[in-house]
Amino acid sequence: MFNDIGPLELITLVVLAVLVFGPDKLPKVIQDVMRTVRKIREFSESAKQDIRSELGPEFKDFEFEDLNPKTFIRKQLDNDELGLKEIRNGFDLKKEMAEVTDAVHSTDTPAVSSSGGRIDMTKKPEEPGEDNRPPFDADAT
Repeated sequence: MFNDIGPLELITLVVLAVLVFGPDKLPKVIQDVMRTVRKIREFSESAKQDIRSELGPEFKDFEFEDLNPKTFIRKQLDNDELGLKEIRNGFDLKKEMAEVTDAVHSTDTPAVSSSGGRIDMTKKPEEPGEDNRPPFDADAT
């Protein structure tokens, strides 16, 4: 809860508390604050138990921390049922990049002539025949 309070800030809070409440009343104030914090924790635990009992046995593994989106996503990604680890392990980036590089550098393209790798602009594109047309779908229009 207070993970980001540094030592200087903590000393400042203690000095401020001594100045505001005085050294005589400070122990009593600390006891009252701690008692209130305990009551709030007991109340929240009681509320959590009531909610769990009302949800039934289907939600016996339900944790309120899972309602945090980051925790929920982390838990779902760590779940092995999705098969993400196999996908991640089966993906070889070096192999994929080598295949893409080979495809880009290959000279087997028909539109490229042997004269310096230039595109032959004199060659006319092939006309699609009657058989190459897709069937007409009246419902799609």
